[in-house]
Amino acid sequence: MKSLNSRAARVAVAGATPVAILAAAGMVWQSSNAAFTGQTRNSGNNWSTGAVALTDDDAGAARFQAENLVPGDTGSKCIKVTANTNVAGTVKGYTVNPVRSNAGLEDRIKIKMEAGTGGGFSSCDGFVSEETLIPSASLTQLFAVDSYDAGVGGWDVAPGTSSRTYKLTWTFDTTGMTQLQVDQLQGSKTGVDVQWELQSS
Repeated sequence: MKSLNSRAARVAVAGATPVAILAAAGMVWQSSNAAFTGQTRNSGNNWSTGAVALTDDDAGAARFQAENLVPGDTGSKCIKVTANTNVAGTVKGYTVNPVRSNAGLEDRIKIKMEAGTGGGFSSCDGFVSEETLIPSASLTQLFAVDSYDAGVGGWDVAPGTSSRTYKLTWTFDTTGMTQLQVDQLQGSKTGVDVQWELQSS
């Protein structure tokens, strides 16, 4: 009897093994389907830059082409600068590409700069001054205004299109010079480019 009972026990264990495996498999299946999930998404995020553009009405021509100067000569020219931007910014003017003479003519060309409305490159007719940016400075002094940070003007522009006119008046000033010093300026040449730059705020 004892032997039979032992054999029956072995058969019972052998029969129970597949059931235990199936039960374990069922538990794994249940656990893989037991979690709750939820999702949400904020789609379409992107970033785009603003755009700034600055133009003038000189059509690529130089503002001044003054030749055969004699002491006391003077002249004026205007230029209209237009900002087209969708962000706020500030426009400043500064000099680039200075041309120095051998005799120091750049010390004797004095510049006055005004900002306002009306007029343009073809004519200063209708120009109304709103601000004097440079009362009087030699080209030598303006050569040092050679970057946006050092620039003059400080014209704050809002998003959209707006314009401002700048009037430059030059004078060949030999005040306080001897005749010899004046004569040494003969045949001299100097020059500079004025660049306007708009930077966003």
